[in-house]
Amino acid sequence: MTIRNLDALFHPRSIAVIGGSSRAGSLGERVLENIIDGGFEGLIFAVNPKRVELDKTWWVHSIDALPEAPDLAIIVTPADTIPGIIGELGAKGIKVAVVLSAGLQDPALRDAMLAAARPHLLRIVGPNCLGVLLPHARLNASFAPRSAAPGRLAFVSQSGALVTAMLDWAADKHVGFSAVVSAGDMADVDLGDLIDMLAGDPATDAILLYVEGVTAPAKFMSAARAASRVKPVIAIKAGRSAAAGKAAISHTGALVGDYDVHAAAFARAGIVLVDSLTDLFDAAQVLCRHRPQGGDRLAIVTNGGGAGVLAADALADQHRTLATLSPQTVAALEPVLPHAWSRGNPIDVVGDARAERFSAAAEAALADPGVDALLVIHCPTAVATGTEIAAALATAVKTSNPARKPVIACWMGSANADASRAIFDDAGIPLFDNLDDAVRGFGYLRRAHLGQEALLRAPARVSIAAADKACATAAIASARPEGRTILNATEAKVLLAAYGVPINAIRFAQTPDAVAAAAADLAPPYAVKLVSPQLPHKSDVGGVRLDLATGEDAVQAAREMAARIRHSHPEASISGFEVETMVPIGDGQELLAGFANDPTFGPVLAFGAGGKAVEVVADRALGLPPLDDRLAEDMIDATRIGRLLKGYRDVPPADRAAIVRVLNALSAIAVDFPEIAELEINPLVATAEGVIALDARGRLFGDDRRSQLAIRPVPVEWTADLTTSSGLALHVRPVVPEDEALLADLFAHVSREDLRFRFLSGRESVGRDQLVPMCQVDYARTINFLAFAGNLIVASAMLATDPDHRRAELALAVREDCKGKGVSWTLVEHVMRYAAAEGIETVESLESRDNRAALALEREMGFETVPTADDASEVLVRRRVTMH
Repeated sequence: MTIRNLDALFHPRSIAVIGGSSRAGSLGERVLENIIDGGFEGLIFAVNPKRVELDKTWWVHSIDALPEAPDLAIIVTPADTIPGIIGELGAKGIKVAVVLSAGLQDPALRDAMLAAARPHLLRIVGPNCLGVLLPHARLNASFAPRSAAPGRLAFVSQSGALVTAMLDWAADKHVGFSAVVSAGDMADVDLGDLIDMLAGDPATDAILLYVEGVTAPAKFMSAARAASRVKPVIAIKAGRSAAAGKAAISHTGALVGDYDVHAAAFARAGIVLVDSLTDLFDAAQVLCRHRPQGGDRLAIVTNGGGAGVLAADALADQHRTLATLSPQTVAALEPVLPHAWSRGNPIDVVGDARAERFSAAAEAALADPGVDALLVIHCPTAVATGTEIAAALATAVKTSNPARKPVIACWMGSANADASRAIFDDAGIPLFDNLDDAVRGFGYLRRAHLGQEALLRAPARVSIAAADKACATAAIASARPEGRTILNATEAKVLLAAYGVPINAIRFAQTPDAVAAAAADLAPPYAVKLVSPQLPHKSDVGGVRLDLATGEDAVQAAREMAARIRHSHPEASISGFEVETMVPIGDGQELLAGFANDPTFGPVLAFGAGGKAVEVVADRALGLPPLDDRLAEDMIDATRIGRLLKGYRDVPPADRAAIVRVLNALSAIAVDFPEIAELEINPLVATAEGVIALDARGRLFGDDRRSQLAIRPVPVEWTADLTTSSGLALHVRPVVPEDEALLADLFAHVSREDLRFRFLSGRESVGRDQLVPMCQVDYARTINFLAFAGNLIVASAMLATDPDHRRAELALAVREDCKGKGVSWTLVEHVMRYAAAEGIETVESLESRDNRAALALEREMGFETVPTADDASEVLVRRRVTMH
């Protein structure tokens, strides 16, 4: 489940506290008092065998005695009573329960609770949580020591203690909330469900998360990606310093740590990740007052020259830009500022500045087209109070900022800031009392924008050679009969080569004497490497010999190696030896590229500096499959060695396109072969001429386990060749990001009337703001099938599901000169087959009443008209999906 029945959690009209009490000091009393004190206007029931005597509370002795089914139940009874209570609530018709009770760590008790809820589709928040606070509904259904003021910020936390800390901070900073939800142990309702609800909540402008762990990662990623497209999502992840503690056969596996994987996943989902609670609070303060914006050019107005310089330094640390003032702005400031002013940015209005000078400088900076945002710094002086200057600045921003550029205030010193806080709150200006936090606040605006931009950016290619899956499958299968989970270098290289990765030719010899025959097929000098399932890191145990001039040298090296291993590692079996030609590295860079399986997010790709010291150097970037060229480029650019790959002095740039193809190949292997737990190339040598994999290794899961992708790849299995009733041959496939130009061409050949019907608006053309969401789709929620007649795109059918994956909306567009040929019928039937396979229950389409042709076709195809009171000019048609 996702958001099913959760509307009752966020918009309850009545509430029952199971275990509510009037006994002083009890948890039941605390919760009831908070609900009453908060001013909740709906019915409040207290369910307790013992009488409850509290004003505004209706006492009943049992759940069965409730005169009606409340929208929301809050449970504060002992853990062993919870399953029975959940069953009674479900039978009564209650759809959501918040379980504050702790003590349900026992798997049997937890499973009994969920089993009791399942027949009734009752949703459970918690257990072991603080409760929920919905300031707009005047509901504080928690045992928090203080309530929350209304606002536009939502906070979801897996820690109740963090909720109370956030409420304390928010009260001091005058920050309000649309919702505060303590998620607790997330036995049922999880982060993905709550993000989905808040993404569609018109009262929420930004979402804050405190994350200890992610359950249902695919759902979480899908929900976060959808939410981040429309509003900022900011998170702090607990456990940053915890060691990975993994037993891995590859360097990649050792380098893929829990926190860093979460960071990579959050970045892919467009979530802004912060490092500390202070950063979370600061991000909240800024993002609940300003929308994310794209520019990073900051103007600074200050009455302290030193403060301005320090702010500029902090800006550089954030990799942001100090705006360059236009000549017109400088000229406009000359008459209003002292002769000694800076004539540049930061704009130093000088220490004796009064309110008028601050406001004039702010107005000029905001009017400059080269300025994206403004930071105003006030250092306390005896000339003018901070409150005077704050009032003038608030007025200036209100009257002289039509572009609504973000404005951030920094009133140095807590006393100075506190005295002016109410003024800035009323003006919607975030206020800080130190420079570093203020500059970071600006950085959060930019990071939130970049997160959204990454989800909606221009289409990217996926550069990859055609895969020989049969060859790759055979390479993997060769290990199974022997009971091995380790893929040796020969098998791993065959697998990589099947996906277009250049490899160094290799021969396998079972014994030292057989090395001579293996070397005879290769050119000298040679490298000989030990093959032992117990010793995957062969260089660590002396299992590698390089620069062997002759076949005899190679044989002797293998003999010596075998003798040494038998002496130093008698427990290890020797499978044989790999022999290959030495590849001169020269100016090439040794890289690492691979993937390992994370228990939460599945396969995780790693790229960085390679060689023996990879764990020591620890220069790597992580990413989640599936990749595209842009995402692969981002991984390269996130590493230190990525800078070396651009070339330096007399070393030419490495072939980045070749590296990108390798990363895409690894991504494709991770998608196609979920039985692979780890696969690594180390080193991958990159030069100006290309790349070559010198060594590789892999590991299979030792049982029936399979990795689970956190992001659904393109469902290529739904590519089909179909024929319409008129005999027109169609090739139908899911959309991919680089199809933007094709979609633009399709809509350029759709009639103006059909455009109106498709978008239910009077638009005459389709811009990138519509095209990008049609091709940058989340396949877990949305599919867009494109239909081609030969090389010509003739139609598009987009199916978008609700978060529960029960209902989906269909939108169809057909090229004008291909109408009347059965394209719509054939494409819709393909969509219905897909919907059945996905478990979608109904497919709907919102049509203009004027679109008679579409309505007639839909009636013929089994769609029924559904009454709707929303708009008399539109009609909803619906068809139940026949499951196969």
